[in-house]
Amino acid sequence: MSQKIRAVVTGAAGKMAGRMIALIREAPDFVLVGATERPGHPAHGRDAGEVAGAGHAGVKVADDIAPLLSGVDVAIDFTAPEASVGHVRAAAAAGKAIVVGTTGLSKDHLAEIRRQAERIPCVVAPNMSVGVNVLYRLLAEAARLLGGDYDVELFEAHHRFKKDAPSGTALKMAQVLAEALGRDLEQVGIYGRKGMVGERPRQEIGVHTIRAGDIVGEHTVVFGGMGERIEITHRAHSRDNFGRGALRAARFAVRAAPGLYDMGDVLGLKK
Repeated sequence: MSQKIRAVVTGAAGKMAGRMIALIREAPDFVLVGATERPGHPAHGRDAGEVAGAGHAGVKVADDIAPLLSGVDVAIDFTAPEASVGHVRAAAAAGKAIVVGTTGLSKDHLAEIRRQAERIPCVVAPNMSVGVNVLYRLLAEAARLLGGDYDVELFEAHHRFKKDAPSGTALKMAQVLAEALGRDLEQVGIYGRKGMVGERPRQEIGVHTIRAGDIVGEHTVVFGGMGERIEITHRAHSRDNFGRGALRAARFAVRAAPGLYDMGDVLGLKK
């Protein structure tokens, strides 16, 4: 590995990828050496920094990650599920680390990524914010302490352009809560309510989605008891907090052994 971490960013015209390109250019220990977009995208051949609105970077946007990987240390991917799996396969074939922040990954997608991660370090997280990943641990502890006497409801809000719902972060939070309470999320997860649904079962974990305007990201968990409630909220003010977390993940990945990791590993949060 060179003194600076050589990075390639996929989906270069996307909002999150654009911020990654800008943050990589600002980071003293990184250098942008490649960028890609899907075949046929109008960004092909353009300067990646200019596409991202981050100034001239001297790196042209390509349509295929595979030829670029020989000259990089890590790929950073915020695209779409099928594309991300393809990028992980390409990174594994080249023996390069990869960081995946794509949301909406299915069980089949994750299973394939897990297989590929047997050959390379791969960090996958639906939310790379340091604050959110600390929050996962806080939620688990709160759920264990409060126990089954408190109803659990989760609200998430994002911008109107977000394609998946609920957010990957909300689903991760719901899973963390279910595990802490000894419940099966497949059995107790309720995603919105309508009509005469009857009295709320004690075991339910409600997950509710808002899409409006330019909301970067907001997640609130409510623990509702008889006579009191506790609300724990995380609000993202900028995509840069996700990007800085991804840079931490990339620093971790280039030094890690092959395997599938998450932000708990990156941040040393696992007991």
